[in-house]
Amino acid sequence: MNIYDYVVKNRKDEDVKISDFKGKVLLIVNTATGCGFTPQYEALENLYEKYHDEGLEILDFPCDQFGHQAPGSDDEIHEFCTAKYKTTFDQFKKIEVNGENASPFIKYIEENSPEEIVKGMKNKVTMKGIEKISVTCKNEKDIKWNFTKFLVDREGNVVGRYSPIESPMIMEDQIKELL
Repeated sequence: MNIYDYVVKNRKDEDVKISDFKGKVLLIVNTATGCGFTPQYEALENLYEKYHDEGLEILDFPCDQFGHQAPGSDDEIHEFCTAKYKTTFDQFKKIEVNGENASPFIKYIEENSPEEIVKGMKNKVTMKGIEKISVTCKNEKDIKWNFTKFLVDREGNVVGRYSPIESPMIMEDQIKELL
């Protein structure tokens, strides 16, 4: 299988083929509306506005597995994001990213991603703290927390994995290269 073989659900519970994004640069992120990292929506929207016309797509998958920080329905999450952060990219249906009920698409992304890039000792210490409270993180490649970000090139290869504590803006140069 490859990334384009997967089908996911949008927030309206309709099937969306990942193959519809073939030839695009994808930024895939698991999000939450009540997380300390939620303000990253602003940077995500900035990247989207700046590079969408050149071929960047943001695939936003809300997830409530980490500290119950994505309460509410899919529509409530969308309304929050558009009202508070003026997001124009759409959110997909809320999913699980770890465990028995994890999205097969996200599991594929995890398993086919390079080792997580964490910059600096401060980030490593912070991630260790997050890992201690992340009860759903059982395997090395499992997502540790909300706002883990994956970057996929135009050929469908996962070329980057970024920790929750890294701003989406850290990927801007890599996104420009991929576009």
